[in-house]
Amino acid sequence: MKKFYTINLVILLLFSVTIIHAQDKNNNWQFSFGVNAVDLDADTKTKIPEFFDADSYWNISKSPVSYVSLSKYLENNISFGLSGSFSTISKYSSNYDIPPANNGNPTNEFLAVDAMFKYDLSDVFTVFNFEPFIGVGPGYTWFEDQKYFTGNLSVGANYWFSDFFGISLMADFKNNYDDIRENLMYDEGGTMRWSATFSVKFGGTDTDGDGIYDQHDKCVNVPGLEEFDGCPDSDSDGVQDSEDDCPLTPGLIEFNGCPDTDGDGLPDNKDKCPESAGSEGMGGCPDDDGDGVINKNDKCPDEAGPLANKGCPWPDTDGDSVVDKDDKCPELPGPATNDGCPEGPSAEDKVLITELSRGIKFAFGASVFTDGTPPVLDKIVSVIEKYPTASFSVEGHTDSIGTKGFNQSLSEARANSVVDYLVSRNISADRMNPVGFGENSPIDTNVNPDGRSKNRRVEIVFEK
Repeated sequence: MKKFYTINLVILLLFSVTIIHAQDKNNNWQFSFGVNAVDLDADTKTKIPEFFDADSYWNISKSPVSYVSLSKYLENNISFGLSGSFSTISKYSSNYDIPPANNGNPTNEFLAVDAMFKYDLSDVFTVFNFEPFIGVGPGYTWFEDQKYFTGNLSVGANYWFSDFFGISLMADFKNNYDDIRENLMYDEGGTMRWSATFSVKFGGTDTDGDGIYDQHDKCVNVPGLEEFDGCPDSDSDGVQDSEDDCPLTPGLIEFNGCPDTDGDGLPDNKDKCPESAGSEGMGGCPDDDGDGVINKNDKCPDEAGPLANKGCPWPDTDGDSVVDKDDKCPELPGPATNDGCPEGPSAEDKVLITELSRGIKFAFGASVFTDGTPPVLDKIVSVIEKYPTASFSVEGHTDSIGTKGFNQSLSEARANSVVDYLVSRNISADRMNPVGFGENSPIDTNVNPDGRSKNRRVEIVFEK
């Protein structure tokens, strides 16, 4: 009995040490204590019902604790443990020699220390939530004055009430080997041991209290979920926060946890218009008129236009296909080759200029305008301004009074006077070519005053 308590003390010390030096596995230590029963009559010839004949063969100690064990999970469902058990033997088969020290009323101590490699079968099957296991290992037995080795084969099951507490049931068949002192053994063959214990698992640490121990928790300080190895999924969208581009908003796995509110295939975090379906090329925004300007920035969302005009088409007032911004004559149709301007005045305006030109009057023998001439020239300016690319010939003429040389000089001076006036009204000098014809191109007779008056003139003629 003293030996049993010594063995128990050693196991309890080991138990204390393992708690002080916590391991890096999750609850990989199991401490069990309870009762056991020993059947000395068990061997390979024992019939199966006899194994369970407790009244005839089971020796049960009166001690409340007659079995203790300590085991540690290694890996791959394998554990290694040590156990100690004590029994008081009072039931013998007639096949056994009763220890001589107690002939007549035999009551003998049976003490065993065993090591076991245990394999957990719970991944394969369970029975009513019991987790089965098998074990094998050596043992050492003291039976009265004899000591011998055993080879043990074990089967059992654990039932866990929680992550830490449960019960364990186990049956061991101990095959006995010769007494190390080569004495005749009292218990030849085998021994059967039955045990029922209360078990405690310990050794794991769960810093964040999420039920996932630190060793397997990739987010040790933040409560999380088992499917994400202890990491959180704050928005419960099936994407853990560390991989979720939108961790606070439920989204889709294909978009790394971000939603696609408008269903356009672009997640909200990359969508400039998350509530309006658009194309990826437009940043997720709609462009109804397809002009490359998104609707919210398009002043004409239903009519295609350039970005430079805020999505609206450039106006073309005269309808000549040259938009107003490029049309030097926005109100007069003209070809693009002439910047949208007509290549020359219309027939009507040519006639109008000719008629107005006849109203240009000069003082006798001079290049000074008479009082009624400037208003006439201003009307001519308004016509010329309609054709900003057109060039004109300003042609001066005289009657035949005076010498030809004088008349030539006078016609040139009068043509230059007209050009100077037009330039003063912002008509470019480059567009006008002053020419003097003197008395050489009369349009009427120089015999009478009326004819000579008509010949004294300036004609403005379109060149190109």
